[in-house]
Amino acid sequence: MTGRRVAALAAAFVSVAASAGLAIVAPAAAAPGCEVDYAVPSQWQNGFTAAVSVTNLGERVDGWRLTWTWPSGQQVTQAWNATVTSSGAEATASNAAYNAVIEPNAKVSFGFNGSWSGTNTAPRSFALNGVTCTGEPGPSPTTTTTTTGNPLPGDAMAQVEAMQPGWNLGNTLDATGSDETSWGNPRVTEALLDNVKAQGFKSIRIPVTWGRHQGSDHVIEAAYLNRVKEVVGWALADGFQVMINIHHDSWQWISAMPSNRTGVLTRYNAIWTQLATAFRDSPGRLVFESVNEPQFTGSSGDAQNAQLLHELNASFRDIVRRSGGNNASRLLVLPTLHTSSEQARLDELATSIRGFNDPNLVATFHYYGYWPFSVNVAGGTRYDATAQKDLTDSFDRVYNTFVARGVPVVLGEYGLLGFDRHTGTIEQGEKLKFFEHLGYYARTKKITTMLWDNGQHLGRTSFQWSDPELAAQIRSSWTTRSGTASTDQVFSARSSAVSAKTITLNTNGTTFTGLRQGTTELVRGSDYTISGDQLTLTAPTMTRLSGSRAYGTNAVLTAHFSAGVPWRVNLVTHDTPVLASATGTTSSFSIPTTFRGDLLATMEAKYADGSNAGPHNWTSFKEFDRAFAPNYTTGTTTLTPEFFAEVNDNARVTLTFHYWSGATVTYHVTRSGSSVSGSP
Repeated sequence: MTGRRVAALAAAFVSVAASAGLAIVAPAAAAPGCEVDYAVPSQWQNGFTAAVSVTNLGERVDGWRLTWTWPSGQQVTQAWNATVTSSGAEATASNAAYNAVIEPNAKVSFGFNGSWSGTNTAPRSFALNGVTCTGEPGPSPTTTTTTTGNPLPGDAMAQVEAMQPGWNLGNTLDATGSDETSWGNPRVTEALLDNVKAQGFKSIRIPVTWGRHQGSDHVIEAAYLNRVKEVVGWALADGFQVMINIHHDSWQWISAMPSNRTGVLTRYNAIWTQLATAFRDSPGRLVFESVNEPQFTGSSGDAQNAQLLHELNASFRDIVRRSGGNNASRLLVLPTLHTSSEQARLDELATSIRGFNDPNLVATFHYYGYWPFSVNVAGGTRYDATAQKDLTDSFDRVYNTFVARGVPVVLGEYGLLGFDRHTGTIEQGEKLKFFEHLGYYARTKKITTMLWDNGQHLGRTSFQWSDPELAAQIRSSWTTRSGTASTDQVFSARSSAVSAKTITLNTNGTTFTGLRQGTTELVRGSDYTISGDQLTLTAPTMTRLSGSRAYGTNAVLTAHFSAGVPWRVNLVTHDTPVLASATGTTSSFSIPTTFRGDLLATMEAKYADGSNAGPHNWTSFKEFDRAFAPNYTTGTTTLTPEFFAEVNDNARVTLTFHYWSGATVTYHVTRSGSSVSGSP
């Protein structure tokens, strides 16, 4: 980055300011002040990119013109978020239609590409609406101000609180095909929304991808916009708080903003101009989100990313607010870059929100867990202390940056990334512990949560949960804690005598009240004992409940607590699995596996020299369902084409299969071209 501080003529950034008398509609003229930041984030031979922001330190400005003199004969060749003209060395930037208003203490930003030769000296001063700036606020006007009808600070926090809990209508109107069914989900019906409401959800996020439905003039297809309006109308009629956004456009074309700033902004602004008009008179329960998971390809780095996202959020806010009606005070949701909870990304958004000085703004981020646990890779099979700390650190940062300072927060999406394949990628008990903890900790940090559901949770036509146990845990976490345990599986080897088994209870602030098999209460003291947080099933109880000791689950117990949902414990009889030799190809290779009641947790892959084989070669533990997958029905363990794509030819790979009982089995595979052979 190159740039200069105007006051010193030597720093990386210019910040010039002056007291300015701005013309406003009032009985007496106000004399507010302003501050201008001028930066050059990118410079090359004979060319450069400049970013300019103007902060209003005084009264409201409606219509602005910024002027300066080029000290080195520079010329502006292309501009965005403003119209920039030149006459000799004199340059003038005038507002666009959507950013003419600068509220007190708010900021407006624009940028341009320019040419230079010799030197590229920054301008030494700027003038706003004809008056030179110095950075001091001007005197207050002699008139009293009128109210705008915006909710008072605190109303936004109350509305966001009323949105808890929320649900995402994922992979539907955000699908990138020809219509909402192109990703496999059925058309949305009123009945679906009625059933979502019946599950206890108070808000619904309706992601929408618009790009496919825009013409060359950026006008949205009338039929598509009307369909979105129809679904939004149903949701509002059901009493939901409703959020709509610009969704997968973020990676489809908005990401090209570093190389096509003007084109992207024009298209983006066209969408929000049309949406602001279409929903101008919708009730305040409709909320707008500027863009989903913003990202930029080919940028110069963090500084440019932050500037580009600020420009998108600023344009979005200006367009909506200027459209009037209920949009003048509608809640607007602004994301961090990538909707990340990293502190640097939170700070960038916090800076933007402070500059906007708008009490009806909401911050948003997404959370899909500690990545190794979320996808089951690198041995991340358990929701352990590391995974827990990742969650609490993330939520703490968000709370401290926003909520503690009066800015409400919506967790716009949450879940586990492995669910994109199926919900069984993460072991059931560990998954339940994650959702129990997330719901609890979000409540303590006053973060409203919106479950991501692309169809894998609540059936779109059956209206049944694919995993009722998970649904019950999520619902419980909205209001209370639930007790859990170190495991939901107690294994007994059939090749050994039955013995007592102990698990650790995690009461999570509740009290253990009893252990049941179905509706039958087990007897404390004879069937089981409690010592501190240790629950021990006695050997006679294990013998009785194991019955004939067939492989698999012999009995199901539930531990009950003073609050929340019970914790299920499966009593499983097993022996070490047996794997057989196999041949196949890189596109189709399965190991015959007699699981003998056991369940696969993870798989390691190493070459003879001890180095890691297969994808993610920074770890020996491969990704569940991506590199390998068990099939308990067919009795096979599949190694995927994705795994073999990163296995060296004619190099024997040693696989170590880790099972939930603690058993491990070693197996060898060798790839020779497209042929694969394997043996235990």
